[in-house]
Formats: sequence, structure tokens, C-alpha cells
Amino acid sequence: MKISGIRTRPYYFTLDRRMGDANFPIGRDDQSGMVLYVDTDEGISGVSLTSPSVFHAIRSIEPVILGLDPRGVKGIWKRMVDAVFKGGNEGVMGNALSAIDVAIWDLKSKINGEPLWKTLGGSSRYVRAYASGIDLPLSDQEIYDLYSSAASKGISAGKLKVGLDRESDMRRIGIMQEALKKSDKPVQLIIDSNEYWSPKQAIRNIRKIEEKFEIFWAEEPARRWDYRGLKRVSQGITAAVATGENLSDIKDFMPLMENEAVDIVQVGSGASGITGLMKVADMAYGFEIPVSLMNSPVNYEAPIAAAIPNHIMLEVFHDRDAGILSTDSVIKDGYIVLGDQPGNGLSIDEKGLDKMPEYPPDGSSSIFAGRRRGAALLEVTTSEDENLDE
Repeated sequence: MKISGIRTRPYYFTLDRRMGDANFPIGRDDQSGMVLYVDTDEGISGVSLTSPSVFHAIRSIEPVILGLDPRGVKGIWKRMVDAVFKGGNEGVMGNALSAIDVAIWDLKSKINGEPLWKTLGGSSRYVRAYASGIDLPLSDQEIYDLYSSAASKGISAGKLKVGLDRESDMRRIGIMQEALKKSDKPVQLIIDSNEYWSPKQAIRNIRKIEEKFEIFWAEEPARRWDYRGLKRVSQGITAAVATGENLSDIKDFMPLMENEAVDIVQVGSGASGITGLMKVADMAYGFEIPVSLMNSPVNYEAPIAAAIPNHIMLEVFHDRDAGILSTDSVIKDGYIVLGDQPGNGLSIDEKGLDKMPEYPPDGSSSIFAGRRRGAALLEVTTSEDENLDE
């Protein structure tokens, strides 16, 4: 069997609510995605999800893998990493490599006739979940409803976006806590400031929050690469510091672990695909640091989590299924229960995909806003911040 080519299909859709964080508090309700297929000469295809922005990078990598046996996925991964060496396994090139690797792992498990979690060596189909909402634009009632819905599925841990206003943050954390109590389990509270604070801001704000709440982890309380600042935060609060979701290669995680700057390693398939992700998880295991996977549409990365012995729980939130994505897993009693469908369990409604627009009709960008002005440098009120560019 040989890899015969790569196909892609971008798509654009609108959510039923806005999603945003401290860097983009107004949020947005439009999103884009792209389905990637790695085809073989025997008619079996692997599938993954990525961003339309990586199209040209995918095309530049494609010749490197043509004609190769997809069962040798780790060797193929190394070929791709070597091919992008000059520019580095970063940015759109790293994202393209990641998406291809995920699709080839899907292909390999389909060839094996077994679910991906078994191909990767998982021994259990249960992955603990925590609720999340990218929820800064939501009203208090909407926050309560979101986490109540999660609690009704047995989920007892939740993550809230924070960072702009401490009093508002504390009120909303309390709302999330009350909603999660409906799970009838001990509640774990998680906060995420999305790199909006400086290390000292983070310590000051989190300490105040911890006067009222026990926080399980504080996510990205400083810049993702700032091992000095993250270590300072970790030593200055009682909550664990979690970071890593925006890093793309194992070399980016090494300084964090070596310098005791991370208490929970967050890693996803964007860290050089499944192959790269597993290397990071193994390194964290060596340091006795737990791992948490996050942020995959319809939870299609859950089979990977099942094969990581130091994995604690996976982020689930407002599904971005676009009406065309589904998996064979379900959430029950606080766990994602994986199915037995060969491959990663991801299914695409091809007829529905054919009907979807490829890009925003008005030609605008559907990429999320970048870092907010003043983040980690200035402490400004919400009203002042809104007027910075006037």
C-alpha cells in the first residue's frame, strides 16, 4: 500500500453563540476549518481537521510522503520533520505537518481494522472530561446553563475564561461552581487568562481568587514560553500552572519542564501531530508531570488521550461540529467513552460538506483575533482598553 495523494476541503460556518477570551472579549460566532484526507492506492483514506491557512504548506510537504507505506507512520513523521528543518517545525508548516500525521495515524488504524486508541496502545476506552466554553462573552445565566449541561453528563470539572475584571471573574467562577455541583461529585475549578497577565499580575489576581475558591489549575497565566515567569507564578500560588497548548514542537516544552515552570502539560495534535504529541507526553512522564489534551472539535483527539498513562482529563466544550462532523464516542458519567470504529472515530458528512461555503461570503477573515493591546504590559480598565485605538 502506498500514499497516493492529499485532498483538502475548507469550510466556513456560523456558531449559535459567540466565543471569546480576555484578548477578544466581544468574541465571534463565525469559524472556518478544513478537512484533510490522505489517500492510498488501495482506496483507504485517513482524515484529520486543520485550518484553511495551511493549504500551501500541505502542498509543499505532500511530495515528501507520496509513494510511502502509510503503516510506517513514525518514519514518515521524521521525513516531514527533516523536510521542514530549514524554516523550522513551526507556524503553518508545523500545523500542516501535524494534520498530515494525524490523518496517517487514522489511516494506519483503519488498515489494522481497529480503533485508534488500540493502535496507540490504550487499554481503556474511558477518558475523563472537563467542561470549557471559551465563555467570556456569555451572560451569567448562559454560564450557568453551560456548566449545568456539563454537570448533567456527570462532568464535575470546569474551566472559565478570566483576566479583565477580578470581581466579575470571581462572580462567574462562583456561578460555574454552583452549576457543576449538580454533578453530585467534588467540583474542580479551572481558570484560563490566555497569556493576558504578566507574571506579577497573575500572582496578584490568582491569590485574591484563591482567598475564596480552591483553583485546580491556572492556565497560561504568563506567556507560553516564559519559563521564568511561569515558574514564578507556580511558586506564588497554590493552584497548578498549566501551559503548552500553543506550543508546536517538543523543543518548546523542554525549557518549561527542565525549569519547573509547568505543573500540568497541555498538549494537542498541533504539537507535531500524534507522533510529536506522544513524545511530549512521554517526556512529561519522565518528569512525573501530568498531561491534559484540549480543544479538538467533537473530541476527536480523545483516542490519543486514552493511550497516555499520565493523562488526567480532556477539555470538552461548545461543539464546533459545523453540522458535518461526528465521532463514535459519547460522554457518560463524566467520561468520554470511546467506540470501536476503525480509525480515529471521526466521520464527515460528505454531502453536507459539499453544500458548505469554503470561505466567508464577504471575503473577511475568520481567524481569531490576536493578542489584545496592553496584555501583560499595561493594566487598563475594560472601558479604557476599548478606546485604545480610537
